[in-house]
Amino acid sequence: MLGMAVDLEQALVRCASGDKTALNGIYAAEGARMLGVAMRILKRRPLAEDAVRDAFILIWRHAAKFDAERGSAVTWIYTVLRNRSLSILRDEGRSEPTDMPMGEEVVEEAETPEETIARLSDAEALKHCLERLEPKRRMAIALTYVHGLSHGELAGKLGMPLGTIKSWLRRSLLTLRECLQ
Repeated sequence: MLGMAVDLEQALVRCASGDKTALNGIYAAEGARMLGVAMRILKRRPLAEDAVRDAFILIWRHAAKFDAERGSAVTWIYTVLRNRSLSILRDEGRSEPTDMPMGEEVVEEAETPEETIARLSDAEALKHCLERLEPKRRMAIALTYVHGLSHGELAGKLGMPLGTIKSWLRRSLLTLRECLQ
């Protein structure tokens, strides 16, 4: 808790009345633990971060629905997080979390899209065609088809509308196909 005690029940009551500092207090007290819980459910840090962010949005919007007679504040908060995490799993097409330990993904998360493209030395034609795309579109292709981000994850990461991302990817793939022929 970083040395600060937060009365979560009071913080939820304050959130319900529009006090943003109360939400910050909840985040300071529980954010790191919530990320750990989301990571155990989702197995991928970007998805876990999305789940925590979404959970805090839901906590802010629905704090008035918290009822201390039905359970503790901490239980309510983690139920919101768990439900959001499970929704993300369903949206990603995974019915159950995998048993693969974290960190054993095929591609290292530390690798940038540009480094991934540079690794394609045995596919010079593809590399040449990718380099002809504008940088943002090249990054979108690499994040989607090499790093495995869904269209929704990519839209969130780039801060762009989902429709724009889908159009970019479709047009970029057509451009790549023409270039490779």
